Amino acid sequence: MTTETVSGDEADTARRSTQPRQLIVTVYGLYSRESGGWLSVASLVSLLAELGVDEPAVRSSISRIKRRGILQARKEGGAAGYELSAEAVEILREGDERIFRRERATLGDGWVLAVFSVPESERHRRHVLRTQLTALGFGTAAPGVWVAPAHLRAATTSMLRRYDLDAYAEVFHAEHLAFGDLTDKIARWWDLDELHRLYEEFLGEHRAKLTRWTRPDERPDERDAFVDYVRVLTDWRRLPYCDPGLPAELLPPDWAGARAADLFFSLKTRLEARAHAYVSAGHRP
Repeated sequence: MTTETVSGDEADTARRSTQPRQLIVTVYGLYSRESGGWLSVASLVSLLAELGVDEPAVRSSISRIKRRGILQARKEGGAAGYELSAEAVEILREGDERIFRRERATLGDGWVLAVFSVPESERHRRHVLRTQLTALGFGTAAPGVWVAPAHLRAATTSMLRRYDLDAYAEVFHAEHLAFGDLTDKIARWWDLDELHRLYEEFLGEHRAKLTRWTRPDERPDERDAFVDYVRVLTDWRRLPYCDPGLPAELLPPDWAGARAADLFFSLKTRLEARAHAYVSAGHRP
């Protein structure tokens, strides 16, 4: 469950149009799994109202998410609600490992290579395969050869099985032996300028929150913690998929991704428990 990378005015438009769906997925990922993946519609409407999303937008977004197979309707104790599908639970579990992973890959870890060959008669599968590898954060080393840090091995094989693409691909654990400067190659295989821009955008959007939460003369309440944490996590969770944790040795000096990660994990430390307390105190079904 990732968002597409767009730029400029398109990014602003996309963020406004898709944010309710993204916020709902974040809320489910954070707070529903403790209760079996289920939230009542009333609780979800109440929580999203705190985030500035009105009830019609919540219900419309739920319908779209349901059509994608992420949520399924179920009543509990007479209350209408939605639970995560089994596939969504697995995707969220894999997402936790990616989103909350602090450490970057190192050169010594090596790489995972995905090599695929899809018959022309099944080119729709080729499109799905390329889309999913891109969503995982792979770069393209050559036609039909995709590369990512080695820690994505399990996520890659899981994705290929989930989409019935394993018959068209081979997955290897590799190291770069020769030729050329790997730093230059990384800059060709991934759009580092765009990644840097996305990280700077995240810093610009959320830097003031850390100032607010570290100010000694101001103590925001648990509701504020919930609002800030859901918003910062919603904006953060796409970034580890755009940047698959590339080794710091291969990245430009003063890489914005390092500063963005410091900001996110500092806010997580300050907000996570308070936000959870807010939901548990009266907004859980």
